[in-house]
Amino acid sequence: MDFYKILLSAHKGFGYLELLLASLFIIALLATMFGFSGKVNKFLKKTTLFTMIFFHVQFLIGIIMLVINFTKGLDMGSVMKNADLRFQYVEHPFSMLIAAVLMTIINKKVKSNDTISLGIVIMGLIAVGLFAFAFPWTKVFGA
Repeated sequence: MDFYKILLSAHKGFGYLELLLASLFIIALLATMFGFSGKVNKFLKKTTLFTMIFFHVQFLIGIIMLVINFTKGLDMGSVMKNADLRFQYVEHPFSMLIAAVLMTIINKKVKSNDTISLGIVIMGLIAVGLFAFAFPWTKVFGA
């Protein structure tokens, strides 16, 4: 098994875990916002931390895979002409990068504040929305 296939398997496997963590994060975020008067609890702190860590791990594995693909001779002219390749090599990585940056900001705000604000909730929803947009649903679950 070559290095790229190992990375692809890890990226796919962590994708399932990331789906679970993103779901738990949204549940914890909304439960904190609406159920506990906005007071940050340990469950929200831990789900935010682990979601952020796995966003970063996924992003690093994906960037390594992207570099490997472009060193094999893939050119941007053909990538931008094909919608599937454009999604895989342009839209997916940049959406995940923005989602990872937003999760880092959210983690910092959740750690340092006792209460949650509407801005944090909106950033969390945008981060998970970008993750859901960029997630390759058909490749992972089939069409």
